[in-house]
Amino acid sequence: MGNASVGTVQDTFALRRSARAVADLLGADGQDAVRLATALSELGRGLLGADRLAVVFDLRPGLPAALRVTLTWRGGHRLSAEALEASGRLLSTHHEHTGAGGLVRIEQRLGPALGPDPDPVDRARRLLAEHTGPSALEDSQAQTRDLIAALEQTRAQREELRRLNSELEETNRGVLALYSELSEELEETNRGVVALYAELDEKSRQLREASEAKSRFWANVSHELRTPVNAVVGLAELLRTDTGAPPEERARQLSLIADSGRTLLALVDELLDVAKAESGTLEPQWAALDLRAVLAHLDGTLRGLARPGVALRIGPAPAGAEPLLGDETMLVRILRNLLSNALKFTEHGSVRLDTRVEQAPGGGPVLVLTVTDTGVGIPPDQHERVFEEFYQVKGPHQRGRRGTGLGLPYARRLAEILGGTLHLDSAPGRGTAITVRLPAHPAPPAGARWAVLVAVDDDPAFRDVLRPMLHEIADRVVETHDGAAALSAVRAARPDGIVLDLHLGEVDGYRVLADLRADPALRQIPVVILTSASLGAADRARLAHARAVLPKSGLTAARIAAALSAPRPAAPRRPIPPEDGS
Repeated sequence: MGNASVGTVQDTFALRRSARAVADLLGADGQDAVRLATALSELGRGLLGADRLAVVFDLRPGLPAALRVTLTWRGGHRLSAEALEASGRLLSTHHEHTGAGGLVRIEQRLGPALGPDPDPVDRARRLLAEHTGPSALEDSQAQTRDLIAALEQTRAQREELRRLNSELEETNRGVLALYSELSEELEETNRGVVALYAELDEKSRQLREASEAKSRFWANVSHELRTPVNAVVGLAELLRTDTGAPPEERARQLSLIADSGRTLLALVDELLDVAKAESGTLEPQWAALDLRAVLAHLDGTLRGLARPGVALRIGPAPAGAEPLLGDETMLVRILRNLLSNALKFTEHGSVRLDTRVEQAPGGGPVLVLTVTDTGVGIPPDQHERVFEEFYQVKGPHQRGRRGTGLGLPYARRLAEILGGTLHLDSAPGRGTAITVRLPAHPAPPAGARWAVLVAVDDDPAFRDVLRPMLHEIADRVVETHDGAAALSAVRAARPDGIVLDLHLGEVDGYRVLADLRADPALRQIPVVILTSASLGAADRARLAHARAVLPKSGLTAARIAAALSAPRPAAPRRPIPPEDGS
């Protein structure tokens, strides 16, 4: 393609400049052009004084093309090791030496292959033909410009490397977090496997009991369902065929159909409620409870169920009793089941409901409700079995008394959900006494306020809804949208209560609740869980520390206040057999 001769220092400067210009012209990268020019400069300086030193530029086409530069000389001049080492650090360098002279060759790739247009090659030939030497000052300035450009490019590469390192560190943190999470899940799985092996015998027993419960279910419920259904079908058929019946008779038959339908609906409702209680999806809705109103309601609805000769006595409420915190619906269901059961098996005498408030040893006040009857009584060996679903005590007293065997199990399960207990004391011929003990936690007075509340929710729209509710019951509200920062916010604010969203980001409400429970300084702060998902989807075992779990829909300041004042949760309820509630 072209050649040049080198005999003086000026020629060396010219060689450097020409090599840089040719490499740029043929499409070499800027740094590659500087690298080629620097290597030739080092070799040229190392060969100054050599006889007939010449430089040949060749273009080697291909993919990619390459610019090959060969320096040759005559005589015994030897290229210095320093020059060879400097050139070798920049480009691949080939060196040969004989007695007649020597040769050194370097090659620089040019990137994309040159096209058919010969113009760049011709211009390169002309440029080499005009090979002239610059001054030392010009060459120094050119080298300085090259150095500045190289430094700028190095700085840009350093910034890119810093950015890549930052991304790598972020990725490493994510990998470490994932590894930690997977390790924790693996440990939890291992604990679950160990616990599973330890509980195999217990589960087998529960499966046997569940199988027996299913058999009792089909034996009792099928009969209870068929009775009103048969009545509805039979009476409807009679109405259809007996078109000439007098209006009074038809009205009586329609009334019987309605009564049978109500009986069927009550039975279905009872089964659904039991299924909810068994599956753990029945959550108390804490609110102020007026015991006097509850007793008056029971007296009005149950008095008609008493047999002739059986006195029903309900109440009165304890003297001076203030409104308590409770779930009125659950309390009414407990007492209605117990009173209905007592009235069903009492043929003469009385059925009574007595109430009192007493102080528990080492604890707070307890509401004690006792249902006493003078009925047939229950043998001692049946006291536990009557709390099994669908079980009924065998005996002649069962004849003519309909029922599914759900009343007592359902009542005890509701009492446990409210944090209380249900105890039975009975003997044949002596009647039965059932005592329900519930925490008598005073309801917060109207207008009660907390000094500081902390709200943790990642949804800004819902925080806008929640904020005015909390300001109704608190002097100051501290908000945080991040579960990871929740503990720091609680430690800084030292609140009187915490309202915690269940579904946050990476650190969810379950994790925050576990951290609060593990910290001795924070575990006494009442926590209310909020969720927009179905309450049945929540993991109840992991929410045992919370005072209440409330749905976000229908939320009010009064419900939040009642939940914050709710009794501290009791020990986790006993496990439920897998088949129950299915």
